[in-house]
Amino acid sequence: MTLPSIGKAPLKSRLWLWLLWLAGFYSVWLWLVAGMGYWSDAVAHWPMAVAMAVGSYAAGSTPMGGGTVGFPVLVLLFKLPASLGRDFSFAIQSIGMTSAAIFILARRQPLAWATLKGAMLGALIGTPCGIFFIAPYIPELWIKLVFAVIWASFGLLHLFRLNEIAGHTGMTDFDERWDFKLGLWIGVLAGATVAAVTGVGIDMVLYTALVLLCRADLKIAIPTSVVIMAFTSVLGVAVKTLSGQGLAAGVFENWLAAAPVVAIGAPLGVFIVAKIGRKPTLLVVATLCVGQFIWTLYAEQQRLGVSGIVLALLAVTACLAGFELLRRWGAVLVGEKMARAEAALLTEAQAAK
Repeated sequence: MTLPSIGKAPLKSRLWLWLLWLAGFYSVWLWLVAGMGYWSDAVAHWPMAVAMAVGSYAAGSTPMGGGTVGFPVLVLLFKLPASLGRDFSFAIQSIGMTSAAIFILARRQPLAWATLKGAMLGALIGTPCGIFFIAPYIPELWIKLVFAVIWASFGLLHLFRLNEIAGHTGMTDFDERWDFKLGLWIGVLAGATVAAVTGVGIDMVLYTALVLLCRADLKIAIPTSVVIMAFTSVLGVAVKTLSGQGLAAGVFENWLAAAPVVAIGAPLGVFIVAKIGRKPTLLVVATLCVGQFIWTLYAEQQRLGVSGIVLALLAVTACLAGFELLRRWGAVLVGEKMARAEAALLTEAQAAK
């Protein structure tokens, strides 16, 4: 896949869409805090705004949603229920990731469109199913562990494979139908499990498939992951609200404090990372992912016991083994595609003779 060039004229002519979105969001937020009297609630939860200043940057510059910071801050630092962390992740990303996604689309950055369309359709099916039939039956401790294990695995993958992942250029297009089906399965499975249970993660799963299976350039894989997480977050909030489930108590107040920060912070991450490169940011965030896993095991050591800690470590190992299988499968697929291309060229050359 060839990266399209982004000229200055189209860039300027389309950023008004993002600015219009910002104007609309801040108008609503100001109406809530000034017109509806929620200013004191927003001020009282200022620590979350500070935390999400970092989280929103990570959301726009890496394949990890803003909930990557918001979830552990609420659950591990503030000792709040994991279900609140999950619902807050959906709510805050519906602003931050959406803002970043609009910014990405306005800049006309390249995306893996076939895979993304499949993932969006899959998430439209999988996320509501997970919210209704899976998430309500997952204990609070398990929600913490699912988050901790997946993020630790993802962090370790980048600590060991970042140079290889960052070295990819373009993207291996196998077949649009194949790419769509890949995205569809990711959307259904990751939407029903990881996203519905933790409020984040479908972006990381899609990104992993793109960089390991399709050998996608980070300039393609990361923006694509931002867009799918924005879509899934808005969907998650809509499903919970319209179905009558509602969001956990405390989500709205924390959202009020952090939303005006992430609306700017996530797009800022998209812009800054284009200037400084993605590797430094990915290394820092990967280290934080491993750190939150260690923090979780330490904080929950009495409830987990030795057996629980061992199982968590084995789960991380299993995830890493799965990543390695994807990586090898990707190498096989790329080799098969190159062999078919060479065979086609040879056939054309013989026919020309």
